[in-house]
Amino acid sequence: MPPVIVGRDGPLSGQRYPMDDRPMTFGRRNDSRIVIASGRASRAHAEVRHEAGRYVLHDLGSRNGTLVNGVRVTRHELRPGDLITIGDEMFRFEASDDAETIMDPALMREIGLRAAPAVDPAAVLRVTISGGGPVGLGFALLLDHLMGERVAVTVYDGRWMRDGDRVVWKGKEQGNVRRQQVVTVQSRQYLNLPEKVQARLFGPGAYTEMWPAGPDSIRGRSPRNLRISHIEDTLLAMAGERPGRIRLVPERFDAAEHPEAAARDHVLAICEGGRSRTREHFAAKFGKADTSIYSLDGHHVRDVVLGLRVRSDLPDPMTVLLTVAQNRFLLNALRGEGFLNMRLTDAEAEEVIGIDPVRRVFEQCVAASPCLMDRTEHGEFRCSTHSTLFLPALVRGSALWGRVMEGLRFFGVREENLSAVTAFRLDMVQRPRFTAQLHAPTATTPGTYGFLLGDAANAIHFWPGRGLNSGLASAISLARTLSQSWRARPFRDADFIRHEAAMSMLQYRHKSRAWKAMVTTDGDGVTRAIKDQIAQGIAEAPERNDAQADLDALLARLRQIRDRLAPRIPGMPDDATLRGHLRGLKAETLRALLVSGAWDTLIMGGEEVDIDLFYRQDPPDVLVSTASRSPAVEPGEGQQATKVIRRGQT
Repeated sequence: MPPVIVGRDGPLSGQRYPMDDRPMTFGRRNDSRIVIASGRASRAHAEVRHEAGRYVLHDLGSRNGTLVNGVRVTRHELRPGDLITIGDEMFRFEASDDAETIMDPALMREIGLRAAPAVDPAAVLRVTISGGGPVGLGFALLLDHLMGERVAVTVYDGRWMRDGDRVVWKGKEQGNVRRQQVVTVQSRQYLNLPEKVQARLFGPGAYTEMWPAGPDSIRGRSPRNLRISHIEDTLLAMAGERPGRIRLVPERFDAAEHPEAAARDHVLAICEGGRSRTREHFAAKFGKADTSIYSLDGHHVRDVVLGLRVRSDLPDPMTVLLTVAQNRFLLNALRGEGFLNMRLTDAEAEEVIGIDPVRRVFEQCVAASPCLMDRTEHGEFRCSTHSTLFLPALVRGSALWGRVMEGLRFFGVREENLSAVTAFRLDMVQRPRFTAQLHAPTATTPGTYGFLLGDAANAIHFWPGRGLNSGLASAISLARTLSQSWRARPFRDADFIRHEAAMSMLQYRHKSRAWKAMVTTDGDGVTRAIKDQIAQGIAEAPERNDAQADLDALLARLRQIRDRLAPRIPGMPDDATLRGHLRGLKAETLRALLVSGAWDTLIMGGEEVDIDLFYRQDPPDVLVSTASRSPAVEPGEGQQATKVIRRGQT
């Protein structure tokens, strides 16, 4: 019996296409032997040819590429069990002696047959994911998409609960304050998610395209703004729809309490966030993080940001221009609703406290946890968890609260449209590694490799908007690596060279960009924290008594940025609109905005990390010279004795 191509996922699921001497062609053309419906397929996309007794898959120069086991290839010798992905459809290559049988489930029930296991249980990759946020859930769905029956995934998160037969996010009543921030996802990341995930995430009204296209925009697609709670809800619902593949456990994973759980599986993916307890449990394996690279004069630079949940009346082009022109405030919104983030000076950060009105004691909950304080009907901001009130909003004459009101004016937010406050403490560290063998193989355990993903790997200052993008890129990289490397045997360090390289590149690129959003360097080469620049501007404003000069300088900066962005963002405000908008601001505010500096897009711009670079095709042939092992051999010497060793050859 000849090998067959079997539809595994998509409209052709269950269809069988026996191989013969003719090429097995895939594409949208009607004369293809396998007609692909996906819009991401090319008309003539790929084909499998019988070459010297082997079956070889060739990509025919398709626009979106052909994947085998999640890895983009141009040429690949097929092996039994290989999964071929074209667009949103997946096929399995089966040899004549494959045990798997594809049959319609309804027919099986009708004739009383039970489906045989598609994969030997011993050959199934077992993966535990600690942390079920967007990165953890995205990683689980990617693994399921790329590996199918070859993987079994378990995801833990203590922020979930059971609701009947579903697992859902806990709400405020259960002590979980859902994140309402708006995040920007770059097309380089979202286009690498399964098409089904993209379709669910980007439903009508779920996103906007507020920011202009840039180096991270591919295939002509712009960055997209989504509410992070929408991402979390969508991915959790989709994972819950795969009960045979993805097991959801509404509990916090605790490696200390359940050491056997950390050793029984092949993979432990740590996606808990920047304060991950699981990562700290295995700190000796991953190494000590270094703070020195993100320090000035020996002090680790930290930012405290006040998050203000608002609804702005300004159009998106005006919001983008005002945001990029300074570093005191950042508004990221979805149709005007989002969080206005205010970078605080050290003195202002000390004022971010709550007060218990009954016990009359101060609490750090808003800054330490951090808690979200919703606005009450009386206009106060109250933490439902700790019953505290936001102190600056209660104190008449509070300098911090007055500056908050100025930030609202700057972004066209009426005071009644400020609905909640919270705070974020932001800093960064340099991590030495992201992959580690946590447990060696034994007679009863398979050997466990641990991986840091998302904020557990690279907690990044959100000012440049790359935290979630870095996390999704790390999940995409690891999912592809595992789908390619898994051969039902213990993993080796060498299996993760590409992934570790990708993670190091992500750390270098995104954290170097974020560092430029925390510090600034003057004309004399002196580097200072931006928060200290703001503090200096506030202090010197009363002495200058020259608000008009600051207004003119800020307008000149806005014009320059507007001229650069106008070709990419239509509807930019004219000079009269900008001047009228800024004229109502206080002299102190104008000075703080001016000295905070504009976004340094020249330094923060440039080439981006392309995960596809590591997974685009099979590794190249390796050249080994047998003529001489001496380092003194010049180019051209010993050429007759050079041997080409190809993959799979010994």
